Amino acid sequence: MAIPTHFNSENIPRHIAIIMDGNGRWAKLNGKARIFGHRSGVKSVRSVTEGAAEAGVEFLTLYAFSTENWNRPKAEVMALMQLLVTTIAGETKTLNKNNIQLNAIGNLASLPKNCQAELKKAVEKTSKNTGMTLVLALSYSSRWEILNAVKSLLIDVKSGKLDETAVNEPLFNSYLCTSSIPDPELIIRTSGEHRISNFLLWQAAYSEFYFTDMLWPDFRKEHLWDAICDFQNRERRFGKTSEQL
Repeated sequence: MAIPTHFNSENIPRHIAIIMDGNGRWAKLNGKARIFGHRSGVKSVRSVTEGAAEAGVEFLTLYAFSTENWNRPKAEVMALMQLLVTTIAGETKTLNKNNIQLNAIGNLASLPKNCQAELKKAVEKTSKNTGMTLVLALSYSSRWEILNAVKSLLIDVKSGKLDETAVNEPLFNSYLCTSSIPDPELIIRTSGEHRISNFLLWQAAYSEFYFTDMLWPDFRKEHLWDAICDFQNRERRFGKTSEQL
């Protein structure tokens, strides 16, 4: 499938973040268990990652597992963790083939040891790739991230390593999980929900949002391209007037 001819290659978001929602509802509609929806969602991850790389996106962040998701039924959480392990192990070769680097943000120490080990191996094996960076947000919560950054910053101020008068936005950014990643220009959420769900709250200050009723297992690269085209038709003013741009 080719990229749309009306694509503006000069106006591709450097960073796209996606809240992948609707796996459970998709499974229910198909008379299956929730984990079946999660497994089907992996196909969407594969297609969208490929489509983002083809479009020239530099960073793609996928909200794969939130801190709040730990509150789901234990059986579903364990199945999700096992799916995460097998998916990461199975996709590393494809990531290398497509020159995609893998990274992860979140409270990674809270993941099961086998997940941590598989993730570490995949990150190391893809570290020399120079194409798009795929970022998995795992056991991630924006409030956790911000509080963690504040605590670290306070420790540095108290120890004398940092002068409190030097604290500004760029410095605070350096304490976040995303310190090496630009803020997302475009955030996509599937399944018809219109909320951010504790995802990249600080980084989303000037992001454009794209909501679709489509459930995540049905979302493919062409739908990502539709979202990018929609983004390209927007005027991003950052507090200025149209005349100032």
